[in-house]
Amino acid sequence: MKSRRISRTRRRATIFGAATASVIAGVAMLPNWSAGAAVTDDPTVDAKTKATFQRLADAVFTDRTDALVGGGRKDRNKPRTDGFSGDVRLSSGTARSQDAALSKLDRRRGELAKLGEKYSKGSTTVTLGATNVKGRKAKAVVTETTTLTYQKVRGSEPGTTGFQARHELTFTADRRGDWQLTGITPADEDNLAVNQTATPESVPAPTPSAVPSASASAAPSAAPSASASGSVKVSTTTPAAPKAATAFPGPANPKDFTASGLDYKAMADYAKRYWSDYNPAYPNFNGAGAGGDCTNFVSQALKEGGWKHVPGYVYDYTRWFGNAEIQSHSFIGVNEWSWFAQNSKRTTSLANVYQMDVGDVLQVDFDKDGSKDHTMIVTSRSKGVPYLTYHSTNTYSRSVSSIIASYPNASYYAYRT
Repeated sequence: MKSRRISRTRRRATIFGAATASVIAGVAMLPNWSAGAAVTDDPTVDAKTKATFQRLADAVFTDRTDALVGGGRKDRNKPRTDGFSGDVRLSSGTARSQDAALSKLDRRRGELAKLGEKYSKGSTTVTLGATNVKGRKAKAVVTETTTLTYQKVRGSEPGTTGFQARHELTFTADRRGDWQLTGITPADEDNLAVNQTATPESVPAPTPSAVPSASASAAPSAAPSASASGSVKVSTTTPAAPKAATAFPGPANPKDFTASGLDYKAMADYAKRYWSDYNPAYPNFNGAGAGGDCTNFVSQALKEGGWKHVPGYVYDYTRWFGNAEIQSHSFIGVNEWSWFAQNSKRTTSLANVYQMDVGDVLQVDFDKDGSKDHTMIVTSRSKGVPYLTYHSTNTYSRSVSSIIASYPNASYYAYRT
């Protein structure tokens, strides 16, 4: 987000009771504060105030992380946000929303514990980016980096899981010029962090580079194909994938890591390397309504492990290719990837998400509208539990149990690669 240079001159004005028609007209244009009260006009945000913005944001997200660690709220100190008052603080509405979020995360912690997942400690840091002030509103983008250490319940969990998420904070100045945090919204396409409580919104597939946009809703349901004799026959290229169950444990279905000739370790290593530090050899589809980078990232990992390009038209769901210059819809689109994976027979559907192993792919339809919304790849497995790495929100080694606990009403699709 571009920052705007803001004047540091603070103008002050005093509003008196209405004595003339012109004064009445002037007052009518101002916020509806009590008549006769002194109001600071267009307060500025100096370096000290920005630093306080950052500390308050850090307190908000650290409190949310702490709700997932150790005991319940009764066993923790009072929220860090309680220490803010005066010049910068939570608004009453945001305080209520934060309290509701902490309660929901407490419940999530309990649900995870029943599934055998606990965190022994957590760490959250927040960095403040561009701050844009306009009148009595200030908008700031912050980047949250959180790491959670797995408690060794099963004994072979990954050491940690973590994510990076960007948030847009809205601060509103009251009549005294004090700033209140009045809004917190995701700054990325998705909101898939373990300490977030809102259900992600469905987003359109990203637009491929160097080609016109072709949304899934406008995609052809069938495409001609030529047989060996030269005749043309029509078959569907948008097959429906079966949903996967989410009950733990899943039925036994061990993966044969040698049958396909693919390098599954290379897939996992690629995902772990680029989960937050994006590979510059590919475009980044995060932000600006691009649709998110999740499927693009998974396709890159599959390619690293041996999936070969199938050249052709970008909107042909029997084709799959991607590089810095051009990408097929199936390389970067959630539903389009599923169609190619099934058309090409490169995957088979799994009956239960807990059957997934390294290199397998999980997709989610958050609102159950029939259009899949998110793609992730398995990078490790421990005692029957797969751990996923993904973009949008950038995340590594998050258990499928945690995903299901966060989105229990979603539909899930598991693919063996």
